[in-house]
Parts: sequence; C-alpha cells; structure tokens
Amino acid sequence: MDLLWLVPLGSVIALGFCAYLVRWIFKQPEGNEKMKEIARYVSEGSRSYLKQQYKIVSLFFVIVFFILLVMALKGFLVIFVPFAFITGGFWSALCGWIGMWIATNSSSRTAQAASQSLNSGLKVAFSSGTVMGFMVVGFGLLDLAIWYYILDWWYRTHTLPVGFDKLTAITSTMLCFGMGASSYALFARVGGGIYTKAADVGADLVGKVEEGLPEDDPRNPAVIADQVGDNVGDVAGMGADLYESYVDSIVATMALAATAGLGLKGIITPMLMAVCGVVASVIGFFMVKTKKETQKDLIFALRKGVITAAILIVVFSYFLVLNILGKQHLGIWAAVICGLVAGIFLGIATEYFTSHSFKPTRKLAQSAVTGPATLIIAGISLGMLSTVPSVLLICLAVLGSFYFAGGASNYGFGLYGVGIAAVGLLSTLGITLASDAYGPVADNAGGNAEMAGLSENIRARTDQLDSLGNTTAATGKGFAIGSAALTALALVVAYKERVEILGTPMELSLLSPRLLIGLFIGGVMPFVFCSLTLQAVGLTAQEIIKEVRIQFKEIKGLMEGKSKADYARCVQITTKAAQRQMILPALSAIVVPVAVGILLGIEAVAGLLMGSLVCGFVLAVMMANAGGAWDNAKKFIEEGNLGGKGSLVHKAAVVGDTVGDPFKDTAGPSLNILLKLMSMVSIVFSSFIIQFSLFK
Repeated sequence: MDLLWLVPLGSVIALGFCAYLVRWIFKQPEGNEKMKEIARYVSEGSRSYLKQQYKIVSLFFVIVFFILLVMALKGFLVIFVPFAFITGGFWSALCGWIGMWIATNSSSRTAQAASQSLNSGLKVAFSSGTVMGFMVVGFGLLDLAIWYYILDWWYRTHTLPVGFDKLTAITSTMLCFGMGASSYALFARVGGGIYTKAADVGADLVGKVEEGLPEDDPRNPAVIADQVGDNVGDVAGMGADLYESYVDSIVATMALAATAGLGLKGIITPMLMAVCGVVASVIGFFMVKTKKETQKDLIFALRKGVITAAILIVVFSYFLVLNILGKQHLGIWAAVICGLVAGIFLGIATEYFTSHSFKPTRKLAQSAVTGPATLIIAGISLGMLSTVPSVLLICLAVLGSFYFAGGASNYGFGLYGVGIAAVGLLSTLGITLASDAYGPVADNAGGNAEMAGLSENIRARTDQLDSLGNTTAATGKGFAIGSAALTALALVVAYKERVEILGTPMELSLLSPRLLIGLFIGGVMPFVFCSLTLQAVGLTAQEIIKEVRIQFKEIKGLMEGKSKADYARCVQITTKAAQRQMILPALSAIVVPVAVGILLGIEAVAGLLMGSLVCGFVLAVMMANAGGAWDNAKKFIEEGNLGGKGSLVHKAAVVGDTVGDPFKDTAGPSLNILLKLMSMVSIVFSSFIIQFSLFK
C-alpha cells in the first residue's frame, strides 16, 4: 500500500493548525494605545531588518545558484540541484518571516492577557510559539513531498545518472535542498544573533550598569532594538535553524536507507515518522495549561505537553515500523526511542545546569558577590562541566540506535538507525520548538508591560513567563544541539557513501596524514567561527554603546522622562552593523570544505567533518549552558536574592549576562548549522572535488 500520500496530508494538518492558532491569536485584545504603539515599533524594526537581510542573502543565493547551474551543465551535478538549493533557502526564509510576524503581533496581546491571569498569558505566548513550530514542520513536509514526487516522476521517465539507481538518485538530489536551507539558516542565525546580542549588551551595559535603569525602561534608547533583536534572532533565526535541522535529518536518513538496501520502505519511513510527530504535537499542545500561578506549575504544564507528544510518538512509531519495515526491523523502532529518550534527558541535563531552581546556577549567582571576574570564571567552569552528561547521552544514543537497528550484522542498517534516532528526536518539533519560541514572545510582553507602565501585578506575571522562557530556551538549545550532532553524524556517513557511489574508494585510516590534517582543521573550525561571531557582537555592541551614551548626554530631559529617545537610530545602527559582520562567518562554512578537498583530497574532507563535529558539539554545549546559567543567575538575583536589583551583586551579574548572551544566542546555536552545512557542501561538491583535487 502506498502511504506516501500521508506526507502532504501531514503538511496540511500542520499548516491548518497554524491557521487556526493565528486566527485565535488575532482575536485576542492588543491592550491600550501605548501597548499597540510599542508593539508597532518592534514590528517595524523587525521587518526592516529582515528585508535588509533578504537583500544580502538573495545576492549570495543568486551567485551560488549560477555556480551550481554551471556545474550541472558540465556534468558534475544533476540539473535539479541548483533549483533544490534555491527552494531550500526560500522555505527556510519563509519560516523565519512568518515566525517573526506572528511573534511581533503577540507580545502586546500576551501582556494584555496576563492582566486576566497567568494561564491566559501563557496560552497566548505559547500559541504564538506553536505557530512557529508547526509552520516549520508543515513547510518541511510540503517541501519533502513536492521534491520526492517530482524526482520520482523524472527518474521513471528519464535516464539515470551514471552509477545511481532511481532511489539513490532521488535521495542524493534531495540532500541538496538541505544545503539551501542550511545556507540561509546560517545567515539568519549569525546575523540575527549578532543583532540581538549587540543590542542587548548595549542596552544593559549603559542602561542598567551605568545609568541604573530597570529592564526595558522606555528612557533607554536601545530598548526597542533589544526587543527587535529577540524577534530577528531568537524567533526568525531559530525558525530557519530548526527548519534546516528538521529537513536535514530526514533527507540524510533517506539517503542512508537507499545505500543500506532498505528500498522505498526505508526511504518513506522517516517522512511518515514526521507525520506521526505532527499528530502527536497537536495532541500535546492541548495539554499545556495551568490553573496555579507558580513557576513550578508553569514548567510542569510545558513538560506535560512535550512528554505527551513523546509518548505518543513511541506508540505511533511502533505500528509504523511494524507495518512498513516488518517485524524483522523492530530494532529500528528501538532506535527511534533512543533518539527521543536522549532528547528528553538532554533537556533535563540542560535545565539542571541552567535553571536557578538547581544548585549549579545558584552557586554561580553566589560567585557574583565578589564581582564580575569571579562570576565569569565560575560560569565558564560550569559550562565546561555541563558538557559531560550531554556527550555521554549522545554517545549512548549513537551506540544504542546503531546496535538496536542491526548494526552488528549489517553496518548499513546500524547507520540508518543513527539517522532515524535523529528523526525521532526531532519528530515532536512542532511542540518542542513551541516551548523555545514562546520565550522571546514572553520577553517582549514583559518589555511591553514595562514601557506601557502597566501595574506591578501584570509585570510580575510577565516576569514569571519570561523567567520560564529563559529555562525553556536553554533546554531548547540543548535539544537542538543534540539533534545537530546526530544529524551531522548521519551526513558524514552520507558523504562517504556519496563518494563511493561516484566510484572513488576512501581510505579512512587514522594513519593517513591527510585525514589527520583534516581532523585538526575540522577541530579548529568551530573556534575560528565562534571567534568571528563573538568579535562581530563586540564590535556591533560598541557602536550601540556609543550611540546610547550620546543620546543620554545630548537629549535634554531624557533621564527625567520628559523627552523621547531616538529608538529608530539604534535599530538602524544595529541592522547595518549586523548585516556587515555576518558575511565572513557564514561564507567560511561553504569555502573551507571545498578548499580542503581541492588542496588535500576527499579523505581530508572526511577528517574535517569529523573533527568539526566532535569539537563543535562540545563547544556548542559549553557556550549554550554557560550563557543560560549566567542569564538565570542574574534573574535569581533580580528576584530579591543576594541584594536584589540595583545592588553591586546585581551589576556584576549583568556583566556576566552580557558575556553569556553572545555565547548562548549567537556563537553556540550557529555552530549547529555550521556542522551540518559543511557536510552538505561536501556532499554536493564531492564530484567536483574528486576531479580537481591535487591528491587523487
């Protein structure tokens, strides 16, 4: 029975649920005129930034499209590759734009809903995040279905590429639209991350530390830029990031199915797994609600939705594997469970190290008593230690999924199991991404409440939502990093398989000097990339700090609240600087694999990918957890502990948070995309590298 029709149906369900939620959100009241005005400033700034980003990225896509087209005409690629690349970038960008649009229209509505109850505010903010989650999976499934049907028809009626059977040709081509999605996602994550953290650092260091203003004070000239940054970095950038993670994991597993000999059944299984995830996430969404107004109840409400979806996936995937692949392959179902369990425990481990409900972050907050230096030292130490459980969990997931899927008797089945574990981990993306995307909406709602002068009761509720958002964002990053590690591993294997399909054997012995050189280059790549992104945040933040200081000095009556800050000027400065600084880090992911391949050969590229995977994964975990812990240590102090707001301890914590911001929201998350994009580029350019490499 042909079940492929369920893939576009799953897309329709996801996008239809999005439409239902959008309609419900827009029926909610926006609040008073002041709240609407603030939301409009943020919305206009976000649109302005993304339009400028699209202009720059469009130029990049046009150039790469023509390069790929020339390669296709010369016989290095099939003719569909350039078009697959363009569509991957288009859908990724569209997810980011829609996510930004709904988030900027939900902040004032969340603040207004919080005036009724905490549960009402949670419902609006979480619904907004859910739109992003289901938009990603809906468009991802739609893109997968369209390309599969087109390629299946084409290769049934036309000559296959030399050395490929039909299924291998289909999956190899589909890998290429993952490169387009990853390329745009890297620009979005890096550019948005530079913007949001530069604005945040500028607003905090001058507004909070130098002038003693509270969070989101309307007198702070960078406050709107800070809120815009939440949307272009943590919503639009994250949406593009998770879209590429989602489709990359599926197409990589499809490619492994073709080479493992699992045939059409193995290829459609990851797509149908994603459809099961849509249904499970819809059910999980309706479990997210709370009657009590405590932090513990909020966390329980969100966890209830995610865990419900995960349990349903376990049940659905059992019947899926049993009916599609047969009883003899039930080990693949166990591999799915390995991915799901790893994802859940990665979230728990991340929460333990970053939430101020637990000892590590409270101990970190205590280190602020002796100043920012000891706080920064303690935060870096915490981040390094936090890598241990994450690495062990991924190791166990890889080991379990490989052997459960049959890796002991059939190496190809084992590798397929690792890929399907990544798909299982991401199958509930509709609701797990909702938990992450909810955070920036809650943060903006708090800013809206502060700037509009709403009552302390409302601000207290939005602060509770914001504090929970910090925790869910941190656990979301742990989830994203874990899925990136499994997906990148599957892509490295797909690269090896692609090279061998092209008729070139690979020697992957550790005694090979070229492989070792590739490992070293791969190991240093994440550090160079992070250096470039952190430097970009620092340079952009310097421009904002200078501008904020100038406005405080030159605008008479600003500190007294008698004059209005020039918010647009800060937005404009941050936009231009972020766009300028994002180009070099993003291009490095595309240029380096091709350069290494031409200079050192295909084995060196394999070493590059493996070295960057190991170092990049550990570095990403360290930076995300250190940054999250610094942020929540500050929140812990702001709740009245260790001196509370305005104290010297609080000012030290703000400095620590400004260091952690680019760690957790710029460099760390961007590493996820770097690992996958380098693998994608290596796969797409493999035939070109083989022919023109200096080492044959």
